[in-house]
Amino acid sequence: MTAIKTLILAAGVAALALGQVGCAENAPGVTDMSIKIGNTNPYSGPASSYSTIGKSIGAFFKMVNENGGVNGRQIEWISVDDGYSPPKTKEQFRKLVEREKVAFMFQSLGTPTNSAVHRYMNKKKVPHLFVATGATKWGDPKNFPWTMGFQPNYQTMGKIFGGYVLQNHPDGKIGILYQNDDYGKDYVIGLRAALGDKADTMIVAEESYEVTDPTIDSQIVNLKASGANIFYNVSIPKFAAQAIKKVHDIGWRPVHLLNDVSNSVASVLKPAGLDKSQDILSTAYLKDPTDPSWKDDAEFKQWQAFMDEYYPDGDKTNPFNGYGYAVASLMVHVLEQCGDDLSRENIMQQAASVKDFRLKMALPGIDVNTGEDDFFPLEQAQMMRFKGESWERFGALISADSL
Repeated sequence: MTAIKTLILAAGVAALALGQVGCAENAPGVTDMSIKIGNTNPYSGPASSYSTIGKSIGAFFKMVNENGGVNGRQIEWISVDDGYSPPKTKEQFRKLVEREKVAFMFQSLGTPTNSAVHRYMNKKKVPHLFVATGATKWGDPKNFPWTMGFQPNYQTMGKIFGGYVLQNHPDGKIGILYQNDDYGKDYVIGLRAALGDKADTMIVAEESYEVTDPTIDSQIVNLKASGANIFYNVSIPKFAAQAIKKVHDIGWRPVHLLNDVSNSVASVLKPAGLDKSQDILSTAYLKDPTDPSWKDDAEFKQWQAFMDEYYPDGDKTNPFNGYGYAVASLMVHVLEQCGDDLSRENIMQQAASVKDFRLKMALPGIDVNTGEDDFFPLEQAQMMRFKGESWERFGALISADSL
């Protein structure tokens, strides 16, 4: 082989090697010592009761860092306020992705807020992971391969409520309160799907609200006047608490179906009044901290110890803190699966390759599974009823594929 041919061959091998390294190049925000993760949360505004989720996630990452980090890297958690305002969310996402150079965005909260950046994140090819909203649009890998949901989707939850109504109140008249966006509409779509041909006759009234509305009092009055004896309450905590109080105060006593995103005893039922919250029905996929059946559960005790040490100011009766702990455990698991390949492509690939992962604080029998065509990590839930000062679960786990 001539010297020139040897040089050409060597150059070709070097170029191939460089190309391979380039394909596996770590994401911006990743160094040998750290991983920079971005997040937006409503630390102010109408959804600020959710702000404790961001704080509990930060506390979980602090615990992970104190125990050596993830594969030797420390997590740098940058969580900023967007006030549950889509324009503000857009602004904050751009800052985090383009200025802070985060590796990816994780657990940003809200359907309208994440909707505002959905296309942006997929155009930028930045992982938009385990968003804190159950809208069905987050499970569309064909059209949005860089966005993945986390919790059971809202249409599934709506179908669970619809199945309960058909079984227990087949002649009921349903009045619906819902937030006027994809979040609220998904719950209604699910309910209607479960009711089938009976939907149009059973649903006698629908009232929507905007997140900028000061109250939903007039909507509740209208729903009572419709003659409904089943109240389907699809609202975020601020308005859910208002609805519970108003329903009681005007003497309306319907079967009350409360969406799972607002079933926090600490953030919703106590502010509304526990006496006014009796017999409300909801769904769960995580262990509720007010449920006395978990008092001797080893995993629950671990969560309580975590709260004592890493988030002592957090409310241990608030399920949002269990939620933050749970989803952070999934994120760490995905990063562990990535090994030393922290390219954005591999982070997304590993998020879509979770098999039978035991999610911390999930109800027994609920594991996380994802796939290249399955961007819904959680797809099971259980019904529960509020009694006294806590929720009581009943019935079997209900799977999305059984509805």
